Amino acid sequence: MAIALSDVPLARQPGRRIPALPRVNPMVVNWIGFSLVIVVTLIVLAVPILAPYDPLTPVGMPLQSPGRNGFLLGTDSIGRDILSRVLYGARSSWFAALVVVAVGLFIGGLVGLIAGATGGWVDTVLMRVTDAFLSLPAPVLAIAVVAALGPGFAHTLIAVSIVWWPFYARLVRGEVARLAARPHVEAAKLAGVSPFRLAGRHLLPGAVPNAIVAASLDIGTLILTLAALSFLGLGQSAPAPELGADSARNLSYFLQQWWIPVMPGLGVLVLALVGNIAGDCLRNLMKSRGER
Repeated sequence: MAIALSDVPLARQPGRRIPALPRVNPMVVNWIGFSLVIVVTLIVLAVPILAPYDPLTPVGMPLQSPGRNGFLLGTDSIGRDILSRVLYGARSSWFAALVVVAVGLFIGGLVGLIAGATGGWVDTVLMRVTDAFLSLPAPVLAIAVVAALGPGFAHTLIAVSIVWWPFYARLVRGEVARLAARPHVEAAKLAGVSPFRLAGRHLLPGAVPNAIVAASLDIGTLILTLAALSFLGLGQSAPAPELGADSARNLSYFLQQWWIPVMPGLGVLVLALVGNIAGDCLRNLMKSRGER
């Protein structure tokens, strides 16, 4: 039976080749992904310039749909510009996540460094305290702390920081303990190097890269955690623009004016996605650099 050339798969037809997809350097992709953090940070810094209106002041008719009368994301139930509120809410969420990461790295890194470098009973006591915090359900503990201190932006940051530092303490302690067994560290101890110099010059620099990678991977999770606390009413009080709170306060409009609760939720999605992508890219950059 004769077979037409057109019936033969493209890859098997003589004289024809499937064009190969262009190869992209993984390092370029990783740097682009990591640069998203810088871009988002610059955007949230420029929010007072980028936001078209005051997020607290009604500027138009209530419940206007996206794109109508110049309101790109529409207006809420009292006529405030949703785009402005989303931008200011994203600014609060992004900087809150960075603050929690910085506080967690400082406290957890300090505890882990002291425990791993000192060893003995100091290590045991510090790690048992860390284990006690890790054994508690983090979301419940954060909610309890905010409920005890009262709703507010600063109280939310304190609550989340309290439950976040033990992860970094465990990580840094493990890295420092591993580095402390290296021959060059043992040689430095025999040479009479002071404990502070030993920790600062030989132990801490080796633990910092992995801690930074872990912190970058946590940015997306922190944004979701802060948005969840805000959604439960444990963030800033109304009428402050907050992504989670704006979605929760306007859920009753979901079926008719869907954009009012959905747009702040999309803001949370974009921030969390950028944080996760940037964290993955930074991890790949560190991994590729370590393999060289």
